[in-house]
This record gives sequence, C-alpha cells and structure tokens, in this order.
Amino acid sequence: MKTVKILLLLVFASSQLIAALPDTVKINIQPGEYWWGGLSSVGHETPYDNTSVVEYDLWGDNRGNQAQPLLLSSKGRYVWSEEPIKYSFNNGEILIITRNGTISHGKVGNNLKDAYQYVSDNFFPPNGVVPPEMFFTHPQYNTWIELMYNQNEEDILNYAQAILDNGFPPGVIMIDDNWQTNYGTWTFSAERFQDPKGMIKKLHEMGFKVMLWICPFVTSDSEMFRYLAKEGMLILDPQTTQNILWANTQNRAAIVRWWNGASALLDLSNPRTMEWFINELDHLVEEYGVDGFKLDAGDARFYIDDVVSYKETTPNRHTQYFAEVGLRYPYNEYRASWKMAGLPLVQRLRDKRHEWGDLQKLIPDQMSQSLMGYAYTCPDMIGGGEYQSFLGSAIIDEELVVRSAQVHALMPMMQFSVAPWRVLSEENMQICADMANLHLEMGPKIIELAKEASKTGMPIVRPMALAYPDNGYETIKDQFFLGDDILVAPVVEKGARKRSVIFPEGRWKSDEGEILIGGQTHVIEVPLERLPYFQKID
Repeated sequence: MKTVKILLLLVFASSQLIAALPDTVKINIQPGEYWWGGLSSVGHETPYDNTSVVEYDLWGDNRGNQAQPLLLSSKGRYVWSEEPIKYSFNNGEILIITRNGTISHGKVGNNLKDAYQYVSDNFFPPNGVVPPEMFFTHPQYNTWIELMYNQNEEDILNYAQAILDNGFPPGVIMIDDNWQTNYGTWTFSAERFQDPKGMIKKLHEMGFKVMLWICPFVTSDSEMFRYLAKEGMLILDPQTTQNILWANTQNRAAIVRWWNGASALLDLSNPRTMEWFINELDHLVEEYGVDGFKLDAGDARFYIDDVVSYKETTPNRHTQYFAEVGLRYPYNEYRASWKMAGLPLVQRLRDKRHEWGDLQKLIPDQMSQSLMGYAYTCPDMIGGGEYQSFLGSAIIDEELVVRSAQVHALMPMMQFSVAPWRVLSEENMQICADMANLHLEMGPKIIELAKEASKTGMPIVRPMALAYPDNGYETIKDQFFLGDDILVAPVVEKGARKRSVIFPEGRWKSDEGEILIGGQTHVIEVPLERLPYFQKID
C-alpha cells in the first residue's frame, strides 16, 4: 500500500510538472481570415490578417487596459490559455507560446460569432449578475479633468450643481485621486473636506450615486505603511529564497515607481491584506454612504520585477486579485483587468488624448473589449481622459468634444469629465446635453442588452462582423451595433459633414425617420448636431 501511495504521488507530481511546462502553438492564417483579441488598448490595430506583423507578450503587460489570453478568428477558430500568452502575427503565421500552462485551440464553427459564443460559454461564462442600472441609463461624471489633484468638497458640489444647471441628467459621480489623506490611508483629507458625509448626502439628494477613486498603493514612510509592512501585507523586494520570514518585513517592502511617484504596494495575494483592504472600503460605505469605487492602478506591470508576494504567482494574477475586490461593490470601475470577462465589473477604456487620431480608436478599441467578453464597458472620458491635453494653453477642439459625446451616447455607458459648459459654446454644449439625454432615452434598450449579456455572454455593443457574420464586415472600424438591430455610425473625422454607411440586408429607419434599403452603402448628411443611427424594421 505504501508503494502504491508513493507511485500515485509521483504520478500526481509528474502531471503537475507537465501542466506547468511551456506550450507552443503555430497556426497558419487562411486566405481571407481575420483575427482579434489579446489587448483592448490595441483594438484599433485589429483585425490581423496574413499581412500583419505584430508581437505582444501578455505576461506582466496589459497595456494599461483589459487583457485576455484569447484570439478569435473570422473562420470560427480560437486560441485560449489560462496563463499569459505571447503571440505574434508574422506574414501568415501565428505563433503562441506560454511560460507555463497549456494552450487550447481549435475550430468550432465557420465565423466570428461561432468562435465567440464557444469561448464565452467555455472559458468565461457570464454569472447572471448585471451592474446597477444607473450605469447604463445615466451618464457618469468624473471630477478628474476639472479638479485633478485638487479634489475638494466645495468644487465637487459646484461641479455636480453645474451638471444639473446646464441641462444634463444626474448620474454616477466619481471623485478622483487625492480626496484621501494618503495612498493607503483611505480617510478624507481634513484640509479639503470639512463634512464629507454631508457632501455625499447632498450629492445623493441631487440624484447622484457617488464613487471614490482607490488604488493598491501605499504612501511610503506613512504611519499606515509602517503598520502594513510590520504585518507583512506589502509586496516585498526580491529575495534570494522564497522561504520568507514574514514576521520582520518592514525594511524589505518593495518601493514601486508609478505615475504618482514611488510607493509601496499591497499584497492582495495575502488573505489578511485582502481582508484589511475590504474593511477599509466597507468603512467608507458604512460611515459616509459611498456607493462604490473606481479601482485604478492595478496594472500587471507593477509586479514584474521579481517581487515577492505571499503567494508565488504571475503579475497578471495580482491584477486579478485587485479586480476581485470590485465584485463586492456593485458600483465599480476598472481600467486594468485580466481574465474578468463575464463578471459584473465596469471596464473603461484607457485614457485617450484630446485629438482626432485617438477619437478614431474609440470604436475599434471598444469592439475589442466586446470580443474579449467584457460587456459592461465605457469608452474613456468624453473629449479625452489624458489630463495633460487640457492644461495651460491647450486648445480645446469643440467639434472633437461634440463628436466624442456622440460616440459615447449609444455605447453601454458614457462618461464626462471636462465640463462641456466650461469649454464649449452654448450651442455645442447643448448638443452634448442632447447626447446625454439620448443615452437616457435609450437606457431601457441598453439594460435589456446588459441582462442578455449576463445570461448569454453576448456583448451589448458588437462589431459588424459579430452581429452580421459572413458578410465581409471584418474591417469596418467606424460603425457598430447596439444589439443586432441598431446600427450606429458616428462621425470621427474632423470637418466631416457627410459619411458613408454600410447596411446589412433589410429595411432600416434612421434617427431622422428616413427608410433606407439595406444590402448596400448609403451616403448620408451628418451636420455637427447629428448622431446617425438606424433601427432595423424588417
């Protein structure tokens, strides 16, 4: 019996070793075949075909946005791994490798929709839960561009009042970075918030839900840092051995450089750290009435320098630990994510610059999110979320802000940050308000699709090739579908007052009431105030 047990242990150990070995797969791209996947922030590069030459390594790199170890083909093929993959497209050949873990791949149908439905069902099935309806029916308002690091009670209340005074509906208001005492010390700054509980009560009375910006970093040399370090709840510097004595870690806490300087980093692989962090957030909910959190800065790249954590794991898994925090709070938002498709987490595109080239990335990047299984999505901030675009003598392109609001209006969510009433003419501000109210009007449709996504995995907004496969729509990047029956064709080129729209078969009723026959391309008029969209009527 003892010999049998030893043999079984050896077999088990051998199987574990085999599972942990690297894997490699080569795939030849077929004529007319297109591929998507991997990284939402480079969705504008996709689809890849047999002329593409690109390479990405997802290990420790989510490129500032959502990532999935997934590739999908217009010919019904797929690639998936539970571990980070490195993939390259090189003149007709795809090479996929892992550092450990196996690669699953195959053909499960004839088109993109077949492949997507298979991977959704088998690798990231939805859990039936939908984020709160207000995310889909009302705009979001983020205080970042207007206040940046000067988040304070008076200006936040003024911002909220201006939203209402200028004809915009209330919605979710996100109080961004620097409301807190320190990173890791999640208490309102006494200098800038005299009555935070009263402020949140006023915002609620105005019709807003309130979210606070949170990150996994901890200000070094702070009292909280000393406590967390002593308790072994921070990521540590590299060690010569993994046999760490956790009782004396204060001087070994890793200091990680990020966009706000150099800070310590919570080790959320440690259950005690996770419990502490959740208790801090729960206190904000219970004591102040906070509705939820914008959970930022969980990027895998912060964990790649051979840092030591409670559990030996990949950098990507640390991003996943941080994302799992948000599942406790229905009002949540993430920019960086790893393998969290199918779950009720709000996923925003990474910050875009205030320029037309970046506006043109919104639709294909958002479609990339959809094809990776992220259904509850928001296309960055209207006009761009890169705050340096709005500093000093920066020139605001009013047309760009208006067209950006139109791109957002029929997406699952829309988010303002720069105040339209501050940077736009009265006329152009009104167009943005009209787009916000259009989103409100279309809210029931968006919620219906969100509920569908929570059951079937099919995303709310869809690339043309997903909604209508086998029609040669793979390379269309400036149109998308809301569900399968509302075709949306925003304008993303400066000065354009006409555009071509490609229609599937059928009859389509325009936003202006015109009936158009599908199966062909129509050239339409698009004055600045118009967002063209078309409802399929038969």
